[in-house]
Amino acid sequence: MTSARAEWRERAACGSSDADGLFADSARQRQAKAVCAGCPVRIECLAEALDERIEFGVWGGMTERDRRALLRRKPNVASWLSVLEAARNSMVSRAD
Repeated sequence: MTSARAEWRERAACGSSDADGLFADSARQRQAKAVCAGCPVRIECLAEALDERIEFGVWGGMTERDRRALLRRKPNVASWLSVLEAARNSMVSRAD
């Protein structure tokens, strides 16, 4: 992972000490998803987890089970960041 790609981590909502421990315990995944819901770098986080095939924890508002299902549905995606950004932009233009 390049340092430019990891810059999003500095702005992540889960970087606060209040979020410590939310992402490891499956019983607290709902709380972790709530932290992710308002995060300004949710897409970047999720893209990294999908691109790097991170197996554990909540990333970008998705559990490991959610991510595995998405990867099975779309196995040939080369860059999840571009896919997720395009989806976000599509949603924004529909709202206008």
